[in-house]
Amino acid sequence: MLLRAFDIIFSLLGLIFLFPILLIILILGIFDTGSPLFIQKRVGRYKKSFNLIKFRTMELDTQNVASHLASSKQITNFGRFLRKTKIDELPQLLNVLIGSMSFVGPRPNLFNQEELIKARDSLGVYESRPGITGLAQIQNIDMSTPDLLAKTDNEMIQNLNIFSYFKYIIKTVTGSGSGDAI
Repeated sequence: MLLRAFDIIFSLLGLIFLFPILLIILILGIFDTGSPLFIQKRVGRYKKSFNLIKFRTMELDTQNVASHLASSKQITNFGRFLRKTKIDELPQLLNVLIGSMSFVGPRPNLFNQEELIKARDSLGVYESRPGITGLAQIQNIDMSTPDLLAKTDNEMIQNLNIFSYFKYIIKTVTGSGSGDAI
């Protein structure tokens, strides 16, 4: 309950204070690809579908696959900047505010990542809200290693407390981990 309260407070404050930056990125994104937001169905808590919102970093015609399977040639120059600075993740503050995500939790996967779904399901990972960051992200574990990722996600969930919640956020903001690789 306390972590959800932090999610609500911090996502609301983030959206309010970052609104000018979000607006600028939105406008620049229109010039970059013509469609600045990327909305994709992901597997959420209890394996229910939700729409993940990000700033678009890839060409419009990019195949709908996991990041580690996508071609780096599809990333736009502006998209490289957004990914490097992790600004592409900021629209997920909306996902956190409405409760489909948390700041800290397992990164939400696609429905076609069957091996990962099976591994996570066997460990009960889907009992938790997916997150923007977590233990796997700061340890550079991406979705290309489903069993290791599921095990790491489960370890994070089992040991999640206020201290680790803030530790994962701070380590992400200060540059630990690279998130999902391409």
